[in-house]
Amino acid sequence: MVPANIVLDPLLTAWLQEDIGRGDRTTDGLGDIVQRPGQARWVAKAPGVIAGLPIAARVFQLLSPDLVLQPLVAEGTAVEAGTAIAQLTGPLWALLTGERVALNLAMSLSGIATATREYVNTIVDLPAQLVDTRKTTPGLRVLEKYATQVGGACNHRMGLDDGVMVKDNHIAAAGGIEAAVTQIRQRIPYPLTIEVETETLEQVQAALTAGADIIMLDNMTPALMKTAVGLIRTQSPHVKVEASGNITLTTIRTVAETGVDYISTSATITRSPWLDLSMRIDT
Repeated sequence: MVPANIVLDPLLTAWLQEDIGRGDRTTDGLGDIVQRPGQARWVAKAPGVIAGLPIAARVFQLLSPDLVLQPLVAEGTAVEAGTAIAQLTGPLWALLTGERVALNLAMSLSGIATATREYVNTIVDLPAQLVDTRKTTPGLRVLEKYATQVGGACNHRMGLDDGVMVKDNHIAAAGGIEAAVTQIRQRIPYPLTIEVETETLEQVQAALTAGADIIMLDNMTPALMKTAVGLIRTQSPHVKVEASGNITLTTIRTVAETGVDYISTSATITRSPWLDLSMRIDT
């Protein structure tokens, strides 16, 4: 779902201010020429999955309510190089001034959606679902996680207040998995779930004994992961299982075949190249 304007507008306004500064010297220097209406097209210069067109449209709307970005493809569409993906009409000055911020966002988000789709397609015939992580660019999380959704992944927690994830440092601080889960369960509101990160079968058993809702198998070999899944399914079939750590396009299918419910990776965001898009003024 596209983030609401009340969330988007402060971000987009700040980024426009960063780019425009004290004024668009080039566009403003053209004088009356850029006050007339104009048209432009956005074109994909490389194959990929399109994401961020509604967000780009909002960038232009903040500059001028008379500028309209009409998508020519739906969000999540895989396109070939040379495909026209949007038609823009409105004041030339707004087209020129907003071009860079709008394109940068769409290129970045489309790159994430493209990478995500590649991971999803690798396991599309298996039950496991791909999920993202909190390894996002500060200030861009809501947009980057939107892009992974467009690419076909599920969102993991948006922030620390979305759910409980007991990681190795929490376990060390509390003195063990059961102690950590017991303390946390007494303090969290209903209906938050508790996920526990594990690296060994002993930790998996401790998480089961503590009553974890989700168990993460972190950096385990496929063989150990399969054994852990069997242990969890036998003792607590309702507990969801997540795999994480060193997930790549080469390894993700093998991980999915162990029977886990979810596979989390930051790679779709942290390692995705931008998708090259360009704007061409028609009039």
